[in-house]
This record gives sequence, structure tokens and C-alpha cells, in this order.
Amino acid sequence: MLVSQILRTKGDTVFTITPEDIVGVVAELLHAKGIGALAVLANDRVVGIVSERDIVRALASHGPGALKKPVSDYMTSNVLFADPGETVDSLLSRMTDRRIRHLPVCKADRLIGIVSIGDLVKHKISEVEAEADGLKAYIAAS
Repeated sequence: MLVSQILRTKGDTVFTITPEDIVGVVAELLHAKGIGALAVLANDRVVGIVSERDIVRALASHGPGALKKPVSDYMTSNVLFADPGETVDSLLSRMTDRRIRHLPVCKADRLIGIVSIGDLVKHKISEVEAEADGLKAYIAAS
């Protein structure tokens, strides 16, 4: 299965923020939307990603004062991207190796979606279940 197929199923809605947005506001948005990460955009280009983990690290390192600082102080700026034509298996491998949970999906330098490791695992499980059902049907018909 390709990333583009996952985005068709899950939708391409991506919540974004700017590097100047305050960490406390970002935490509220993550909670309100029930998501684990936000893409950070400047001039319509992804310049970072901030996750729940980033906020926890900021609080652990700098205390409650971190909530009043700009997200640019704590975001991951060395962002790894996914291409719509990549496979679930290749992304699962990359995300596992790098210990990351979210990948922005870009096409021609334009953000078109975001996938989480949960999205990929969900689709991988669906593939395996469909294959198992096919094998069961084949065996039952024999």
C-alpha cells in the first residue's frame, strides 16, 4: 500500500502552526484536536514538526516557563518527509529506525498530509487480515 492511498482513506487534513506560536497554545491545540504532532510552517513551507514528546522534553528541561516560549525553540527542524509514492513498509522501517512517530507528506515541496506510525500499523494490519481471509477462503474451497 502507498502513502497516497492512506491519505485518501484518512484524509489530508493537517493542522499547522508557525514557528512563532507559543508552546502553551500548541499544547492546547494538540489536546483539543486529539493529535500527536503539528507541522510547523513558514511561508507555506515545512520548517519543523513539534510533537507531544517535544513539549514534554521542553517542560522537563526548562520547567513551566517553556510554555511561554516560541515553538521554534523546541521543534524538530531536521524534518524527515514521506513521499506519496512510498510504501507502508518503507515508512515503517524508516520510522522505527529513527524512532519517530509522524512524517509530513510532501509533493513538490507542498505539504499534502501527515502520517503517523499508528496510521501505518493500522493499514498493515488490514493487509495481513485480508491476506489471511483470502487464504482461509482458498483452503475452505479446496
